[in-house]
Amino acid sequence: MAKQQMLRFVHTDRQMPDKRPPDLRSEDFNEIYSEYAADKAAEQAGRCSQCGVPYCQTHCPLHNNIPDWLMMTATGRLQEAYELSQATNTFPEICGRICPQDRLCEGNCVIEQSGHGTVTIGSVEKYITDTAWEQGWVKPIAPEVERGDSVAIIGAGPGGLAAADVLRRAGVQVTVYDRYDRAGGLMTYGIPGFKLEKPVVMRRIEQLEQGGVEFVLNCTVGEDITFDAIRGKHDAVLIATGVYKARDLSVANAQAPGVVKALDFLTASNRKSFGDEVPEFDNGDLNARGKRVVVIGGGDTAMDCVRTAVRQGATSVRCLYRRDRENMPGSRRETQNAEEEGVEFIWLTAPSGFVTDDAGNLSGVRVQKMRLGQPDATGRRAPELIEGADYTEDAELAIMALGFEAEDLPTLWGVPELTVTRWGTIKARFNTHETELNGVWAVGDIVRGASLVVWAIRDGREAAASILEYLSAPARVAAE
Repeated sequence: MAKQQMLRFVHTDRQMPDKRPPDLRSEDFNEIYSEYAADKAAEQAGRCSQCGVPYCQTHCPLHNNIPDWLMMTATGRLQEAYELSQATNTFPEICGRICPQDRLCEGNCVIEQSGHGTVTIGSVEKYITDTAWEQGWVKPIAPEVERGDSVAIIGAGPGGLAAADVLRRAGVQVTVYDRYDRAGGLMTYGIPGFKLEKPVVMRRIEQLEQGGVEFVLNCTVGEDITFDAIRGKHDAVLIATGVYKARDLSVANAQAPGVVKALDFLTASNRKSFGDEVPEFDNGDLNARGKRVVVIGGGDTAMDCVRTAVRQGATSVRCLYRRDRENMPGSRRETQNAEEEGVEFIWLTAPSGFVTDDAGNLSGVRVQKMRLGQPDATGRRAPELIEGADYTEDAELAIMALGFEAEDLPTLWGVPELTVTRWGTIKARFNTHETELNGVWAVGDIVRGASLVVWAIRDGREAAASILEYLSAPARVAAE
């Protein structure tokens, strides 16, 4: 029976969930894709070829059992599909929404390689878990046995929360410290609602709270509490702070009013969606309404910024990127969505400075045109400046989305013995994620550099398993 429900790709075309028209979705911050109906989810899951070597699973950082839960969805075993999905992924409904599937699972689908169009893995994953929440299949965390061990997690982003989930299910007492007033990290304040509606994140945090995870918010390590104090209170510490230090441009007038950082811009917008008072938004500093906007960068953060500016009512939105479309790091799907919503991409361009008016406010971005040179050692073609081809792009708001770097945690926390790499990221062991400090682990972007939510989830789960081994080590147990 199962075989009859699969291999439908030979006669069933790929079909994504319906997408709201650009003119309607540009008016709000709601997600742009609708949910699959049950029969459509089963039909699209049934396109899976059940190949012997599932490249989709191999190229998923979490190695999700994708072919199996697709088959279960196609054959109506939806609760089993959810349980299998949840077994390897702490937040499948979040990954189904924000993972760049075109670069990971779907981009490596066997039937995609054969020209039939990939299975819509992300949309099915989202459908499975959203249905699980609606049907009450998502159960509260209830450890069978409570342990006396205590673990501190610094950072309430995806890596920290994934570790908290695994540790709490094992009965460990978990306390999460975070500098913000809400948990979730970039899932809460960095990713716009049109990609990830905030109730989706908040219900997972509520699940963790109800399961016994303690959150200490508005708490900046090094100011409100010392790192040594945290180590003294807990049996193990996991660092999952992410990277928040924005890369700057060393060009003229880079500090002028109207030149803003991407995360500041996105955070202000997301805070407004929660109903917070945001003076920098209300006074126009971090609000694109009525302005000509230029976004600088070609990654997923830049895509979030251009699409947010459209929804805020910008007069025009242009994105400058120093390479071409084929060489940009951002999701192709997000680029297409942005273009549908009226964003103009100006490829092979980079800013050389900012122009201000008589009052010192931003009036334009000085742009230099580029061309791609010969491939470097990695095969990527480096951009080269075209002399004498500069021009000015009019703008009242310029958003710098140039990526993020690690903060100097050893100095900020007063822990010089915390070893970092030459990039400032924390040095941690592969797979176990142990640092060179005894009883201290580190995961996610603070180790990898700016990366994907799905990688942080994997790191958090792996580190939690390593911490459990450490807590259960015979020598340590005997010492207690």
